Amino acid sequence: MARLSAPIAPTQTPAALVVATPANRRFALSALGSLGMATLLGCGGGGDTEATDSTGTDTGTGTGTGTDTSTGTGTGTGTGTGTTTCSVVPEETAGPYPADGSSASNSTYNVLALSGIVRSDIRSSIGSSSQVSGVPLSITITLTNTQASCAPLAGYAIYLWHCTQDGNYSVYSSNNIADNYLRGVQATDANGTVTFTTIVPGCYAGRMPHMHLEVYPTLASANNARNKVKTTQLAFPTSVLSSIYNSNAGYSASVRNLAAITFATDNVFSDGTDLEMTTLQANSGGGYAASIAISIAA
Repeated sequence: MARLSAPIAPTQTPAALVVATPANRRFALSALGSLGMATLLGCGGGGDTEATDSTGTDTGTGTGTGTDTSTGTGTGTGTGTGTTTCSVVPEETAGPYPADGSSASNSTYNVLALSGIVRSDIRSSIGSSSQVSGVPLSITITLTNTQASCAPLAGYAIYLWHCTQDGNYSVYSSNNIADNYLRGVQATDANGTVTFTTIVPGCYAGRMPHMHLEVYPTLASANNARNKVKTTQLAFPTSVLSSIYNSNAGYSASVRNLAAITFATDNVFSDGTDLEMTTLQANSGGGYAASIAISIAA
């Protein structure tokens, strides 16, 4: 892949750049037209829960009783329940700021073609040592297959992007593809897992805090949106985010914005977050760790 880079400082997202993104089931809510703010349109629309695995719900329960009299007599009985079912994560809009080669905000920026976009630490623009401000966050995403008893999908690629603590998106904030912080691609390992080092995303007006991701069948194919097999968004527990925002001055606007919205009123997550909700907790390094398992029908 041909790749370029040269970082520049972020600025506020121009309202003129915001346009609708490709339609899907949740995008039909027409949120982009009703919310009326450029930062609000950073990510509108979306989809709902789509499918279970090919066998539907499959829960196995086993009970066993054994007696051992080698040095006495003892009897133990144990019952365990396990599941090998998972559901396809909802399809969501990429919003107007994907920078994935698709038409968005009247531009076809493509950070996926940049040398260096395959990386785990996404806190700076490629080639820059200057990191964006924000509470450190490590997020681990595990990808599984609904068509194979939720087996991990190794060798797939995940493109992750999200806004700053101020609610801005790189590339579009400055109209410059070299300004590409908080965007990165990784291939899943043998356990179907990738981990990104980033910051806790801010909350801008009209949307619950979230991250975007796209799934590609291979790392080589993760160079243009036309090759993606899934687009979705990740949610975060409100109570933990509220604590983070109230404890860190850089998120002062997020305190106000988060208080004005709920998952029920969010234009993407209003139909549920069961398959998109991460866990989020403080870690020993002074930051936070998030994790989630998502599934596709591969």
